[in-house]
Amino acid sequence: MNKFRLTLMAFALMAFTLMIASSANAQATRTWVSGVGDDANPCSRTAPCKTFAGAISKTAIDGEIDALDPGGFGAVTITKSITIDGGGTFASILASGTTGVIINIQAASGSNTVELRNLSINGAVTGINGVRVVAPGIAGLAVFIERCVIFGFRGGQGRGISDERTAAGHLHVQDTLVKNCSGSGIVAIGANGPTTTLNNVTSEKNTGAGVVVSGSGRQMEVRNCVANKNNVAGYLAENTSKMDVIDSMTAFNATGIESDTAAEIRASRSTITRNTANGLGLGGGTILSYGTNEVSANVGNETFTAGGPVLK
Repeated sequence: MNKFRLTLMAFALMAFTLMIASSANAQATRTWVSGVGDDANPCSRTAPCKTFAGAISKTAIDGEIDALDPGGFGAVTITKSITIDGGGTFASILASGTTGVIINIQAASGSNTVELRNLSINGAVTGINGVRVVAPGIAGLAVFIERCVIFGFRGGQGRGISDERTAAGHLHVQDTLVKNCSGSGIVAIGANGPTTTLNNVTSEKNTGAGVVVSGSGRQMEVRNCVANKNNVAGYLAENTSKMDVIDSMTAFNATGIESDTAAEIRASRSTITRNTANGLGLGGGTILSYGTNEVSANVGNETFTAGGPVLK
């Protein structure tokens, strides 16, 4: 009888221990970071973590990491659906010599959605990418970048946003400024990759192009955007990709809008002005007009594709 009772007690103790361990390892739907936090904490509002990397392992799939203050929270690699929100004070990621945010999801993960909001991502001259979405990626992954400032990525390829996926999906960038990168500001590259939408985005003073789409099957919509003072082109499409430029501005670049290697760009209600090499550059692609654009005061070519239609 005593032996039976001892066995029951042992099982009860084991169950209690497992319950405590499970509780300790549980992931929260919402976690928090603070400049005075500690990654040993549970990442709760009253006991926040110190870094995004520390919080992400304690955050459930499709959960959210929120910043309590405008601290610097370090570079992070994202391998599951999640939201990172820097709050109203723009939480910072300082990415000296590295990439600020790597999104590398290779298997189905909840809603297959990553959202980055209210972040200041600083490459501090030596950073490589502000946000990089790694190829091939999982089909259907949607990435949203909203109300962010991404700047100073001047090491290596030096891109602000680099979407390199070759699987279907979507990239949406909204209300965001990308500037001062040694490569191009925003790049969507790779055959048969995701569609891309830019709305109210500025890409300025990059050594490469402001915005690039490249690769067979790649399609990009640019709406209410500005691409100024880039050394190559404001908007560039190449390698049979397609781009629509709508209600946008491109000025003080080498070339305002450039279409190369069988790419197609369609432009409407946009201003292409004061570019120093060409207003419109044709390197084997086409640029078609809806007849509603202002193209003036550029050095060099200001003519849409010769013989091309004025679209309805």
